Amino acid sequence: MAIEKKFVQEGYVKASMNEYFTKQLSRAGYGGMEINRTPMGTQITVYAEKPGMVIGKAGKVIRKLTRDIDRMYDIDNPQIDAQEVKKPELNAQMMASRLASSIERGWYFRKAGHNTLRAIMNSGALGCEIVISGKLTGARSRVEKLVDGYIKHAGKPVDDIVDEGFATAVKKLGTLGCKVRIIPPDAVLPDAFDIKKVVEDEEVEAAEAAKADITELVDKESEGEVADEEETVEVAEETAEAEVTEETPAEEVEEETSEEKATETDDSVPVEESEDEQRRLVDGVWQHKHEGYDYWHPVARVHKEDK
Repeated sequence: MAIEKKFVQEGYVKASMNEYFTKQLSRAGYGGMEINRTPMGTQITVYAEKPGMVIGKAGKVIRKLTRDIDRMYDIDNPQIDAQEVKKPELNAQMMASRLASSIERGWYFRKAGHNTLRAIMNSGALGCEIVISGKLTGARSRVEKLVDGYIKHAGKPVDDIVDEGFATAVKKLGTLGCKVRIIPPDAVLPDAFDIKKVVEDEEVEAAEAAKADITELVDKESEGEVADEEETVEVAEETAEAEVTEETPAEEVEEETSEEKATETDDSVPVEESEDEQRRLVDGVWQHKHEGYDYWHPVARVHKEDK
């Protein structure tokens, strides 16, 4: 067999096997399958919402599936393993089957599609696309598409990150096809990027180092001029301090002279004497000294009476 025919045969076997499992395990919540060929045989992993129904009582259902696969598709030593799907809302095949079942039970296609889309996006999916085609409302066939989030349609990312499921809903007017495509939340998108966070401490240290370099360069360039300016400033400060020290004794001398003048003026003030008191005029104010008060005080002063 040519290599091209071999690839075509393997693709046909996988698609036919997937269709068989969809019919047989519809009640168990079939969610897809994987085939791995090993020297010991062919390992078939079946994903389901209820893996107990895939295995059956004492393994009765899974043995029947193994016999049918070996008989129909001539696979070398098939071994079927059932795995549970923890989040059915992120499995495209399960959501397509649920959507088809809802339409068959009489739900309006647009309501069923929006409910399915909302459930998928609320589970954390990065993007989802639902396509419903067939005789939706009238005699003519048409296509209704619901999209939310980020979705890829072409290229290698479609094979790597997009999960695709398909189911059919049989109604009186005809058969409707329900196609669901999901990008899971842990998928790495081809145009994704991260912004590197710079630590603030490193920025501060770099800025301080740059400032230190600049100050060193400035000091080296203007070393002579700055030294002369500093010397002139120091000399000016010293002279100012000397002037202050010289001014203080002069002020004290002036105060002493003023006190001496005051004493001289006190002695030179004319005094008028009478029988009861002595009077004198000092700076335009009459002062007197009389009995009971042996000191000079203003004439207008009122003495308190001793009790």
